[in-house]
Amino acid sequence: MIKDNQKLLNHLLIVLDGLFVILAFSIAYFLKFSIYSPLVRIGFLAPKFGYFLFKEYAQALLFIVPIYLIIYSSFHLYAPRRTFGKRIEIWNIFKSNILGILFFIGVLFFMKISIKYSRWFIIYFFVVNVFMSIFFRMSLRLILKYFRRKGLNLKHIILVGYSNICECYIDQIKSNPSWGYRIHGIISDNKPIGFTYRDVPVIATTDDLPVLLEEHSDLDEIAITLGLKDYQKLESIVGICEKSGVHTKFLPDYNHIIPTQPYIEDVNGIAVVNIRKVPLNNWLNMMLKRIVDLIGASVALVIFSIPMLVISIIIKVTSPGPLIFSQIRVGMHNKEFKMYKFRSMCEQTESSEKKAWTVKDDPRVTPIGRFIRKTSIDELPQFINVLKGEMSLVGPRPERPYFVEQFKEEIPRYMIKHQVRPGLTGWAQVNGYRGDTSIQKRIDCDLYYIENWTLGLDFKILIMTFFTGFVNKNAY
Repeated sequence: MIKDNQKLLNHLLIVLDGLFVILAFSIAYFLKFSIYSPLVRIGFLAPKFGYFLFKEYAQALLFIVPIYLIIYSSFHLYAPRRTFGKRIEIWNIFKSNILGILFFIGVLFFMKISIKYSRWFIIYFFVVNVFMSIFFRMSLRLILKYFRRKGLNLKHIILVGYSNICECYIDQIKSNPSWGYRIHGIISDNKPIGFTYRDVPVIATTDDLPVLLEEHSDLDEIAITLGLKDYQKLESIVGICEKSGVHTKFLPDYNHIIPTQPYIEDVNGIAVVNIRKVPLNNWLNMMLKRIVDLIGASVALVIFSIPMLVISIIIKVTSPGPLIFSQIRVGMHNKEFKMYKFRSMCEQTESSEKKAWTVKDDPRVTPIGRFIRKTSIDELPQFINVLKGEMSLVGPRPERPYFVEQFKEEIPRYMIKHQVRPGLTGWAQVNGYRGDTSIQKRIDCDLYYIENWTLGLDFKILIMTFFTGFVNKNAY
């Protein structure tokens, strides 16, 4: 049933996308040439109605519509969108329309069509089509979300194998009811029948799998979530699942070793999976991020210059000691650097401060220090570190050498965070892992950022920091 619904939805999307391209084309013609166009009425354009008849312009639709639909398909706009992020879908719409308009311009240039298409018309067509496509797909998401919350359009699945990845997958599904997944149970050999995790019960062992699949003919999907120690059963379980005809997918239980987007090489037919792919190792990505850092830090220092001056005066008046506090931190490629902060504590010796965490109601923290730590104002001087190239606007937060030595022995993969520049803010911080919180969770967030870096993710983190990340309830 789900498969039929997905096919029907895809066919509907294809038809509607074709109609939207035609509609956007028509609106662009109206805006450019009609005497009734609002752009003409406000004097932005001179009326040119009849300069080219619409039927002459519309000849281009014969190749524009099918090409746009092919491009949309190549950018996965007709793929199942239950777990497809909004940000990714919007970005794919934008990229596909850029490619579509470039193709349109290329055809006009190389085929030397006699009709002269206005540059403004092409711009209007691009903008209108992008807007309509995004609005339609976001509206569709809301509609499907509503129906799935009401128990309609559900995808029925079972999980084969109890493991860490099994628990993580259940957590994600439970946290996102709009995805429309209903888990009927877990097949496991290492948990007793009746055991439950977040209301999902273990219903059978792998020996019962063939009979169970015959009884549950309404299943839409089987997710194999075996633990590493059970992988010797993988081949036989895949065979049983595929024999049932039900769509089967495999969730490997080694996400803590291999990233979600592994870098795979083909060596004469042998798949070689690299343990880690770091997008910021690419020189172009590094250059783009550095340009954003330089512009962002410069603008921020100008914007925050007056607040920083006021805080400087208050610190100097209320407590003796230096205005700026510098502390050795470990940065990119394990290199140490001096990180700057507004001083928020009474003066203390270097040996006493370098090994001590700040605790709640810490007597070393000054009254103004408590406020600036809570609101992250004490971090503002780190924009200077960004300009110097020691830090970035976004990245894993740097730690003191003493704790780096401690954590690298206690937490696997801790040192991977030093493959990129540390940041003023990061994915861990906007997800609530600041101050006295789980180091392991913080590292998991840092690794996700390192492996999935894009400029878009950086901007998302900066926006989230602006709205949710300044006030730190764990800062003492």
